[in-house]
Amino acid sequence: MGTLQLHEPQPRLFTPREYSNLAELGTFEHERVELIRGVIISMTPPSVFHDATVMKLADLLVFACRKHAWVRTQMTFASRQSLPQPDLACVPRTTDYATAHPREAFLIAEVADSGLNYDSTTKAELYSEAGVPEYWVVDLNGKQIEVRTEPKRGAYTTMHVVGFSERIAVPGTKKTLRVSDFLTPKR
Repeated sequence: MGTLQLHEPQPRLFTPREYSNLAELGTFEHERVELIRGVIISMTPPSVFHDATVMKLADLLVFACRKHAWVRTQMTFASRQSLPQPDLACVPRTTDYATAHPREAFLIAEVADSGLNYDSTTKAELYSEAGVPEYWVVDLNGKQIEVRTEPKRGAYTTMHVVGFSERIAVPGTKKTLRVSDFLTPKR
């Protein structure tokens, strides 16, 4: 007689197609969610400081990148079993993305308030795995930007910090931005 094997319950993961179908049916209406590694994640509501920073940074990036990239704000980015909605993504101007979400970006930025750890770990791994060459974590509380580059095997191998009073280079351009022109610190 064989032995009975007990298995722990496992979560049911969603594919990007299943998640998109649910979204099209209105399942997540009035909710801020994204698909991360097959799991539907509820996102925290943004603060006014978060929204102001996203708005100002988007405006500056549109000006800096207009010749070679679309700047997408809080729109879906396709990455394997995930459909995150980064705060900002500079994506190639090769298409208008009317039939599919972008799978590549020159730069992705997340503006972090209460979700700093999540953006610095889970999101960093996700964007590194997708081959995004530069990832910014805009830290509202620390008044600085973590700049991550050189993605290899699911991790960024280089990280440096740009302070509030410094300038940051926009990848793929010769332009720099003054961090204090867009980072809206909490008062």
